[in-house]
Amino acid sequence: MTRTIPDVSAAPAAPAAPAALDGLIEAVLAGEHGPPPADLVATSVFWIHHGTRLAGGDTTYLNQYVLVRLGGSFGGCAFEAGELDPAICRTSSGAPLDVLLRRGPRPLRTAALDAYLAEARPHRAAAAAGEAEAVRLPAGTPEVRARARDAAIAGLLDIEEGATVGLIGVVNPLVAAIRARGGRPLPCDFNLRTTQWGDPVTDDMHQVLERADAVVATGMTLSNGSFDTILERCRARGVPLVVYAQSGSAVARAFLGSGVTALSAEPFPFSQFSAEDTVLYRYRAVSRA
Repeated sequence: MTRTIPDVSAAPAAPAAPAALDGLIEAVLAGEHGPPPADLVATSVFWIHHGTRLAGGDTTYLNQYVLVRLGGSFGGCAFEAGELDPAICRTSSGAPLDVLLRRGPRPLRTAALDAYLAEARPHRAAAAAGEAEAVRLPAGTPEVRARARDAAIAGLLDIEEGATVGLIGVVNPLVAAIRARGGRPLPCDFNLRTTQWGDPVTDDMHQVLERADAVVATGMTLSNGSFDTILERCRARGVPLVVYAQSGSAVARAFLGSGVTALSAEPFPFSQFSAEDTVLYRYRAVSRA
């Protein structure tokens, strides 16, 4: 007897724009973005912990990621230290995708959702269709690759000289790239107190969201519960929102034109895990009308 394997790439066209992250998960569980997640299996779940200190800097970035493999795609999400244990790999690998989406901790749910949406519409397919711009990051040192990546992200900002740019999730090369475009960064991060140049970093994103002329937010906001707040406030104020996403790059894409105005999507393997040239994908929102 021949078993038919569900094809997650056969997604319905133009699903409704989600209002919030949980609403997107519910729509996926309802089959609005492709086949039922209960028919799909997370082949692999894995956990990565790494540290980076760029030359010339005094900050050691410590990052943890959970990743989900579904078919030909990976979904990824960063999380705070201690939030998940490596045992998640043993308990979640081989689980039905709907179980991860319904019962997993928020970072695992986000990674599973990212894998589903990336398999439904790979970023490379979006680029081939003219919906995204493929930007090749050059081979080289971490510093060379970080500067190229963050210049590509800052290139999505359409701002006037002197505009304030809320930066939620601070990476020093991105601070420099925003300044190079004439912006004045308002940095916000839970784990840093100053930038490489001594700029104060607040941990109160509400201060930043009320003052900024534009906002740049990391995809990690999807996993720490702040994304919905950022999205709603930028919508209410009519402020451009650029998301730079390794975490949840396909998840953030679902909000393009519904609060997110531009996206730098970097699917796994991320740039810091390779010295070879890799690709990120830049999206700009188009009207859903």
